[in-house]
Amino acid sequence: MKKGKVPTPISIEDAGTMRIPCPYCGERDAHEFVYRGDAAPLRPKADDGFFAYVYLRDNVAGEMREHWYHAQGCRNWIVVARDTQTHRISGGRLAREAVR
Repeated sequence: MKKGKVPTPISIEDAGTMRIPCPYCGERDAHEFVYRGDAAPLRPKADDGFFAYVYLRDNVAGEMREHWYHAQGCRNWIVVARDTQTHRISGGRLAREAVR
């Protein structure tokens, strides 16, 4: 009986780590952060748009603004501009200061 080829596991260390710029702590490893998601949607004032706000999101291929929580550092929410195809980060700022 012929056995199939076993795939080589992918390691984060092999690909390099994503570095996120924290306004307080400087550039930090992505493992210190918790990802929340797209920073673009605005919470609706009425209940009729709440389902779409929570469950219906676009899966953007390219640059988007995302919320990240610095859980292992200053514990601030940060809005990060990241390209979802290359994981290149072009900036980060505190969420409370980010302009919608």
